[in-house]
Parts: sequence; structure tokens; C-alpha cells
Amino acid sequence: MTSYHLPSNRQASQKKDSTGIFCDIQNVPSITKFASLVLQFAKSEGTVSCKNIYYNSQRQDQVASKNKLKELGFRCVDVPDSSKNSADKRLKDDCYEAVAFNPSLKKIILFSGDRDFAVLISILKAMDKKVIVFAQRGSESPRLIKLVGNHNFHFIDQVPQLVGDKSQCQSTVMEPKIDFNEAVGYLIETVKNARSEGKPTHYSYIAKLMLKQFPKYQGVSSISTSDGSKFNKFGQLVDAAVESGRITRQNQELLLIE
Repeated sequence: MTSYHLPSNRQASQKKDSTGIFCDIQNVPSITKFASLVLQFAKSEGTVSCKNIYYNSQRQDQVASKNKLKELGFRCVDVPDSSKNSADKRLKDDCYEAVAFNPSLKKIILFSGDRDFAVLISILKAMDKKVIVFAQRGSESPRLIKLVGNHNFHFIDQVPQLVGDKSQCQSTVMEPKIDFNEAVGYLIETVKNARSEGKPTHYSYIAKLMLKQFPKYQGVSSISTSDGSKFNKFGQLVDAAVESGRITRQNQELLLIE
């Protein structure tokens, strides 16, 4: 079996500031489409200490989105209460708590254009936190835009452009390692994309496609597992993913678990 070593980046650097993601999936459903790029954008702002998605398990469309986001390592918080603003309230409470108990949390990326978050944003700014807002087109609140400023407000479909701009300006700023769940999320997403395009899913093609589709993966020198062990070969990642039941293979072809 051919071994594919993970790419390395000796110029990688770690950032001291911590970043938190808080997303109301009902307000910004398109985050599912751009989830991998959202993570890349967040990591360019600092080490991501929390990435919370709030959804309603009584809504099948939100459950489907939750399943995909969970594969990428998001913490998916179920708020099955159908009353108005219940998910918003839980999001705000969690954000306040995260900031209160994590002094290094300097930046909050909020995915919601709802004006109800104006008070939260105002309090965060008063605490000298940087707030970046992403909204779905047509649901943005002028009040939120005014609070964070045009330079910190974006539409969710602008993420690819933002990540591209940061890659050009900060190409040497990449974390040297990622955790196993994140790496498997990249692997699964790559296989899905290859299958949807009618492309092969053998080792060599998927290994190269992952590098192309996930710029953050390009700077990785090792992948760490929950038990503290590490590996630095693509084949080892595949072996571990198969063993965990997240993906399967037939000869050299990688297959999704249906």
C-alpha cells in the first residue's frame, strides 16, 4: 500500500486569542453548505475554543443539517422548544457563560442576522470582544450591521471569498496539527464530493483532493486522536476512520457508510 504523508508547514504558528462560533441554524441554514470554509475562517481568527450550532430536533431539515455539521466537529445543541426565540435565548446564555469562564475568548463569530442579538453584541463589545456577524441574505438587521461595522459583517455566501483572501495574505499561518474527528470530517466530505462528481474514490485521488478542497489541511503535519496518539500518514487516517466505523473501503476504494 502506498503511504501518503500528511503535508507539513514549518512556518505554522499558533495564535493566542481564542475564537468562539455560535450559530442559529434556523436563521442561517446555509452554514451547512459552507461549514468547512466557516471553520477555516474561524481558525484564521484564532484557536477555536467552541463551535456551537443550535437546532430544533422537531424539524427534520434541521436534523439533517445537524448530522452533517456534527461530522465536522461542531457541538450541536438541541433546543426542541418551538416557542419563539427559544434557540436564541439558549445561544445567548451559552455565549455569556463561555465569555465569563474563558478570559482568552477574545472573538465571537455569530451566525444570525436577527436584531434580537443586538444586546448580546453590545455587551460583548463593552467587554472588549471582537464580534463578527454572518447573516443569510434577506434576513440581515441594519442595527446589527451598524453595531459591528461593515468590515465585521458578512453574508454567509461570502465565506469562500473571505477564506481565499486570508489564504493569500496569511498563507504561512496554519496550525501544524488537527484532531482526528476534524480530519475524518474532511475525509468523508471529500469522498462525498468525489462521488457526486462521478470521480474515483481510490486512495491517491482522495488524498490529493483533500489537499485541494481543504486549504487548512495543507498545513497539517500530524493528526491527534482522543487517546493522545498521533499519526502522519494518509493511510493511517483511513485505517483509523474505517476502524471507527465512520467510513468503509473495498480494496483501494473508499466508500461511505449508508
